Amino acid sequence: MSIRAVRGFKDVLPDEIELWHRVESIARSVFKSFALEEMRIPLLEKTEIFTRSIGEFTDIVEKEMYTFTDRSGDSLTLRPEATAGLVRAVSEHKLLARSSILKLFTIGPMFRHERPQKGRLRQFHQINVEVMGTKTPPSDVEVIWMAWEILERLGLRGLSLEINSLGCPACRAIYRNDLKKYLDGIFQDLCRDCQRRSKLNPLRVFDCKNEACRKIMANAPLNREYLCTECVNHLEKVLSFLKTLKIPFVINPYLVRGLDYYVMTTFEMVSSDLGAQSTVAAGGRYDGLLKALGGPDLPGVGMAIGIDRLLLLLEKYKEGPSIDLFIAALGTKAREEVLPWMKHWRRQGLTVQMSYEDRGLKAQMKQAGRAGASYVLILGEEELHKKQVVLRNMINHDQHEITFDDVISAVDSLVG
Repeated sequence: MSIRAVRGFKDVLPDEIELWHRVESIARSVFKSFALEEMRIPLLEKTEIFTRSIGEFTDIVEKEMYTFTDRSGDSLTLRPEATAGLVRAVSEHKLLARSSILKLFTIGPMFRHERPQKGRLRQFHQINVEVMGTKTPPSDVEVIWMAWEILERLGLRGLSLEINSLGCPACRAIYRNDLKKYLDGIFQDLCRDCQRRSKLNPLRVFDCKNEACRKIMANAPLNREYLCTECVNHLEKVLSFLKTLKIPFVINPYLVRGLDYYVMTTFEMVSSDLGAQSTVAAGGRYDGLLKALGGPDLPGVGMAIGIDRLLLLLEKYKEGPSIDLFIAALGTKAREEVLPWMKHWRRQGLTVQMSYEDRGLKAQMKQAGRAGASYVLILGEEELHKKQVVLRNMINHDQHEITFDDVISAVDSLVG
C-alpha cells in the first residue's frame, strides 16, 4: 500500500515552484512600493482568538477549524485565516506604540477542513495585507489597489472587483433586526444550513450557494438602505478614489463576508475562469477587532489573495524547468576542465547544470533539451586538443567556437 498525501493537502512539485516564486516576487515588489513591512506569525494559535474574532456561529468556527487539546490542556487551532493572528501579534508586542499606523503583510499556509475541490484545499496559501490605525477611505483604497496591482502585474485578465458596505455596528444592528424578521417569514423555504444561519448569523444567508435560497434572498431587504450618513460618505469616497485610479468596480449589495469582524467596506476580486470558487482576492475593514483581542480600540483594514486559486489562473504561463547553461563535457578530463568555469558562472548567478553521468553527446543534448537549457557548452576530446569549446544557442541553433582564454567572458556576455 503506497503512502499518499493527506486528502486536501497538496505537494508543490519542482515544475510548479517557479510560478510560486513569480507570484511571491511580484507581491513583495508591490508591497515595497507601498512601504509595507513583513511579519511571520505562528501556524498555531489559541482557539479563543478565532472564536472571538471570526465569530462562534460562522461556518469556519463551527465546522472547518482544525482544533485539538494539547498536553497542557490548552485548546489550539491551526490558523484558518491570518488577520486574527496578526492582530494578536500587534497587540501582544505593542507595535502600534512605535507607529500610529502599521502597514503589514505576511505570506503562508492556512487550514480549513472543507470538502476539497478545484480551487479549495484544506491547506491553502494566502498573501495577507493589514493596515491598522486609520479609518480613512484612502486606506481602504490602498488595500484594494495593492491587490489589483499584483493581479495586473501577473498579467491576469477577466477580473472584476465587487464592493459593498456592511455598515457600522450602529446601522447594521437595525438592518440585522429587520433582516431577521424577513428570514423568520420565509424560514420553511430555506435550506437547513440557512435555517440555522438565520437564527445565529442572518447576513450569512446571502452567501448561500443553494439556488433556491438565492432566489428567495433576491427580495430580502438590503443593508445599503440602512447605511448611516457616515457609512454612505465613506463608501462614496472609496468609490471616487477607485474611479480616479481607473480600477473598475461593481457595487454588489449582496456581498457579505464569512467572518464576523468585517464592518463597512468589503470587497472581492473574482475571475470567470475559476468556476464555483471564483474569488481570487477579498478583504475589508475590521474596526473593533484589535479591541476584541485585548488591544487598543483602533481601526484596521486588510485583504487576502488566495495563492492556490491564483496559480490555477496562471497555469497557462507555467513553463518547464529552465537553466541558463548546460555543459556537455565528454570524459573525465573535460569534466575537470570546466569545473573552475562553472564555479565562476554560478557565483555570477547563472543556472548551470552538467550531467552526473558520463554519457555521449547525443544523450547529453537530449538532457539539455529536457532541462530547458538556453545554451549548451560542448567540450569533447577534439575541443580539448584545440583548447576551445562550442557554445550552442538552443533557441535559434546558432553556435560559436570559443577559445579557453575567452570562454568565461564570452559566456558572461552571451548568457549572462
